[in-house]
Amino acid sequence: MMTPKVEDVPPDRFDLKIGTLIIGAGACGLVAALSASEAGQDVLVVEAEPYPSGSTALSAGLIPAADTKIQQAAGITDDAALFASDIQSKAHSENEQELVDLLTSNAAEVIDWLSERHALPFSVVTDFDYPGHSRRRMHGLPTRSGRELIDALRSACEREGLDIICNRRATTLYRDQDQILGVAVTGPDATVETIACDRLILACNGFGGNRALVSEHVPQIEDALWFGHSGNRGEAVLWAEGLGAGLQNLGAYQGHGNVAHPHGILITWAVITEGGVQVNRDGYRFWDESQGYSEAARAVLAQPGGEAFAIFDGRIAAIARQFEDFKRAEETGAIRSAETIEDLSKALGLPSVALEQTIREIPVGGTDQFGRSFNPPLLAPPFMGVRVTGALFHTQGGLCVDSSARVLKEDGIAFTNLYAGGGAAAGVSGKGDSGYLSGNGLLSAVVLGRIAGRGA
Repeated sequence: MMTPKVEDVPPDRFDLKIGTLIIGAGACGLVAALSASEAGQDVLVVEAEPYPSGSTALSAGLIPAADTKIQQAAGITDDAALFASDIQSKAHSENEQELVDLLTSNAAEVIDWLSERHALPFSVVTDFDYPGHSRRRMHGLPTRSGRELIDALRSACEREGLDIICNRRATTLYRDQDQILGVAVTGPDATVETIACDRLILACNGFGGNRALVSEHVPQIEDALWFGHSGNRGEAVLWAEGLGAGLQNLGAYQGHGNVAHPHGILITWAVITEGGVQVNRDGYRFWDESQGYSEAARAVLAQPGGEAFAIFDGRIAAIARQFEDFKRAEETGAIRSAETIEDLSKALGLPSVALEQTIREIPVGGTDQFGRSFNPPLLAPPFMGVRVTGALFHTQGGLCVDSSARVLKEDGIAFTNLYAGGGAAAGVSGKGDSGYLSGNGLLSAVVLGRIAGRGA
């Protein structure tokens, strides 16, 4: 990997000039492109990978938003203030309130805009609750797939005639004091091109794929399976250091403690929230699973062999099948099914007596020794299970931005034409993993992308 650089001396002549240049074609970059185009700007998106993807494509593609027209049609009463309160409660009030309010107050407009202006067929997940959300506000496309979301956004960009150039990794930013003049990008044949721009939007990545930065900033998860996008190399953080830009909450991350192992397929947390449990290889539960899937990463990794088993049943599986990843896990044989706990134990290699005791002791209609409450019904045949491990999915810290998504310098003064969103910007997940509320990453991506695209 070439070391990202910041240079004060620009080339004598740039190869190309563009109005708004966007680095990264994940959800943030594509939303920013649509927003900038709508504002009458000429736009170019450069993407390091062979096709638009980003961390979005590896996720379930669910975006939380409060008081959308889709929620209203579904009879769900919600508002931005309640959403903001949920975020801060999960993050122990470690976020800047101004940023939380910015994201929650603009999220509904973004969903409505994408639905109405760009025909993305969002619907609300209404058959189960996500930890920490006091309302059902997760909006997703029909297959509940991040790949579908990226493809839909890319198609919208194509309909608008927007240019997305792939296989171009940005390596150097050229600046004149607090203004960005342009960038240098490197192609697959190592050819370097320079692009001048009036505005630059960093929609590139986090740093989860950069093991040195992970070790420095989030050492508690450095041994976890890296399950994020390979392009998450930390360019935004490294450019920020060269620019003297402000950085915040670099220890925040999204983990996931329910990744099928060794298949590497994300298993929706619905298998837990709807009444399933996690057990270790001895057949016993070991924590309060209702805390969330990000916290589960550390909890699972602390178990023997760094693995666990998600145990649920056919009723729960029917809910989980709305997610493409879950169906794929079934197709590949990662998920086992049996009519008895004894047979499921054999299929998973677990001690049957211990697992039967664990299932028998679930206090349906009560609270267990870990503090988790269970509601009926009791797990029933067919019983199902999958071997899982803990993974690092995405880092949540990044560049500080203002209410216009402009990047702030360390002294709090904004760069005149540098913007950031998505994985490049500091999110609203507090300082560790316990502050991650489902959908925070995509919330930051689409809202800051929308705002940055419009411009100040």
